[in-house]
Amino acid sequence: MSLETARASAGTATPLPPLITVRNIGKTFGHTRALHQVSLQGYAGSVHAITGENGAGKSTLMKLLAGVYQPDAGELLIQGIAVHLHSPAAARAAGVSTVFQELTVLPNLTVAENLLLGREPTRGGWLQRTRMLAQAREVLTHIGLDLDAERACGSLSVGEQQLVEIAKGVSTDASVFIFDEPTAPLNRAEVDKLEALILRLKAQGKLVFYISHRLDEIFRLCDTVTVLKDGQHVATEPTKALTHDRLISLMVGRPLQALFPPRATAVAREPASVALDVRSLTPVPGGPSTALQLRRGEIVGIGGLEGQGQREIVRALAGVLYPHACEILRQVQHDPNGPAQAFDPRVGVVSVVQQGVGLIPEDRKLEGLYLDLPIADNLWLGALRSLGLMRVAPRDRGLLTGITERLQLRASSLAQPAGELSGGNQQKVMIGRWLVAGVDTLLIEQPTRGVDVGAKAEIYGLLREFVNRGGAVLAVSSDLLELIGLCDRVLMVRAGQVVGDVPADTATEESLLALALVEATP
Repeated sequence: MSLETARASAGTATPLPPLITVRNIGKTFGHTRALHQVSLQGYAGSVHAITGENGAGKSTLMKLLAGVYQPDAGELLIQGIAVHLHSPAAARAAGVSTVFQELTVLPNLTVAENLLLGREPTRGGWLQRTRMLAQAREVLTHIGLDLDAERACGSLSVGEQQLVEIAKGVSTDASVFIFDEPTAPLNRAEVDKLEALILRLKAQGKLVFYISHRLDEIFRLCDTVTVLKDGQHVATEPTKALTHDRLISLMVGRPLQALFPPRATAVAREPASVALDVRSLTPVPGGPSTALQLRRGEIVGIGGLEGQGQREIVRALAGVLYPHACEILRQVQHDPNGPAQAFDPRVGVVSVVQQGVGLIPEDRKLEGLYLDLPIADNLWLGALRSLGLMRVAPRDRGLLTGITERLQLRASSLAQPAGELSGGNQQKVMIGRWLVAGVDTLLIEQPTRGVDVGAKAEIYGLLREFVNRGGAVLAVSSDLLELIGLCDRVLMVRAGQVVGDVPADTATEESLLALALVEATP
């Protein structure tokens, strides 16, 4: 019998006791109050979402449950008994298993060695490798992962490494599982595997805490939602009692009337000079050639099924991926009536930036930001691309201050390391870098991946402001609703070619998916 059935049939009988009780928990880091008098209860056989904007305290709360941090106030009870989880090992011994947002797999070890790290089967002090491989394969089969247990984790994709991280977490005999933003690096097929796993854990009577700000996942998976804001408890409600609008209102503290800023009218958009006239582009040898056009004053989206070549198109335009062949014309912003000039991204990333085109990569932490450097240095990097090696680096404090105010950047100071910022503020720094550099064309991959709903609205507003000032944006996104709401036009890509150019204000998810899925008739 499920927990829901048990509760329904119990009537006025004594309700099932909570498996986890958090009572008036508080945590402070220096002068920053991360959590203040937060209380909640979690029940066996349920999936409990913990959500809120970045910086709301979600991860801090879960790290207290995981034994990474210890509370400054309040108490934690497991099955009604107060516990002190002084380390992750103590949490695991108490039956709490955590899949952290940050990858902890060791790239030089195999999948099997990572899965059983610290729990390796031994006899007489010697590692039993055959037994270890058998146990690892059993775990992988249980999770539904088709991975070679003897493969080095360094050779896996980010998504595959995250699945190994998840397998590590669920391979323990725990009663409480914590998933911290687990789907951020996963593709659709991998997300489906994870969701099936979570539902199996729920059916086995486990308590799953699911940290996420992806509303569709919360409504699809979770029974209960707890909302945090500024380190404090806002509400805990059954998911079925909430609507998307109500949940967004709880998260951001105000009704979010319009997530997406208004588009420019058709009259305002025409005529507009062409920022990139891609007459022919072949990103990879032997691949198809495609064409597209990007005009100033518009945001153009690129969508399609996973791995259909959208990423290669954008990266070839940015000079990151050396295109096999191309014929591209570009009109410079300061001379919109002048002759179009040839644009060749094969000259490399630096020259592409000097020509006014900047890339915001999908993985801002790995490919975009220098996490240990201050915000100010990360912002200045865009401007430095246009300088020679013997030039003195500029330091216009007034420019940086103006840019950060325009970005609505939430940081203690420009000296704060970029790695300490939330995902939304890190994405703002990436946008700000190209504002400092003065580029007029932005190529952006997954504009709001790993960004909470409040910061999403702000980023959408920044991109719309950028094009309203005469810039142009080409955005790749796997979220069709984002493409429809944010963009002026949507280009759908299939097998490396643009197969549809749809006005966003008339597009639907169904019409875009039809372009992505249906082969063109000969």
